[in-house]
Amino acid sequence: MLYLFIKALVSGLLIAAISEIAKRSPGFGALVASLPLVSLLGMIWLWKDTGDATRMAAHSEATFWYVTPSLPMFLLIPAMLRSGISFWLALAAGCALTIALYLMMIWAGPRFGIRL
Repeated sequence: MLYLFIKALVSGLLIAAISEIAKRSPGFGALVASLPLVSLLGMIWLWKDTGDATRMAAHSEATFWYVTPSLPMFLLIPAMLRSGISFWLALAAGCALTIALYLMMIWAGPRFGIRL
């Protein structure tokens, strides 16, 4: 149970740090947020928990394929905000777009030999 608490604490501290950095410098906060820190932490936790190279390779490759459909959200949200649309509506639209693209990836990926 202590191990789970430590994982949650480290992961939460990372998110809090990114939020604080972005308040001072949006560009630097975005740089830190764009680093695959959460993915790296996830891989570290998975490796520590399983030590399974096959599982780690599959996880890492699937992460790549799931990052791709999430990227358009980071263009849609600022475009909507600059058009005067409220933050919450822009965020919801960005999330909806990402979900739709994830579903497309889940459907199309296996048809192109991508294992998710």
